Amino acid sequence: MCKEKTPWEKTVEFHGHSCPGLAVGYRVATIALNKLTEARALDEELVAIVENDACGVDAIMFLTGCTLGKGNLFFQDYGKQVYTIGSRVSNQAWRISVNGKIWGNSDPNMTALRQKVFCGCATEEEKKEFKAIHNQRTNYIMDLPEDDLCRVTKIDIKFPEHARIFNSVVCSACGEPVMETRARLKDGQTVCIPCGGLSIGGIH
Repeated sequence: MCKEKTPWEKTVEFHGHSCPGLAVGYRVATIALNKLTEARALDEELVAIVENDACGVDAIMFLTGCTLGKGNLFFQDYGKQVYTIGSRVSNQAWRISVNGKIWGNSDPNMTALRQKVFCGCATEEEKKEFKAIHNQRTNYIMDLPEDDLCRVTKIDIKFPEHARIFNSVVCSACGEPVMETRARLKDGQTVCIPCGGLSIGGIH
């Protein structure tokens, strides 16, 4: 008989690996759902506003059901470990700010080891050491009391409109369809953002 996977195991499977960042997102999503007394959103009942695009966002998506595709996940590129999760049903929202001290970034040895691993110049022993520390930090975050992990604040927010479907127009330069709200005019012609020589989020 196959043993049912735990929510954490399913989250790791969805993300692809276990790590401290995923553990943070898992804890944040769990805390928010408990505060809201809500289950995973089937449609747009829940809304999530994330202020980073790190590993934890995958846990937020998987556990809350808030996704880009459904239009109830909103990304604000602030580079902060802050998450706001709300319910359209109860008209409640909670802002969760993660304590920066949980990462252990003050350890210069860990910083040096991380740089070696990420640049691809770490030895096998250093990789094993980094993984062991990573696992230890992940377990630490999973077991940390809520008050030590983050600051949770009930807030009033104006919920975004429900997702809308827009018509497409054809870019006169590349011939590809583009959502009409993202189309631009260049020399009197309708063009997509790349053909217009513009950039989004620093990607050209």
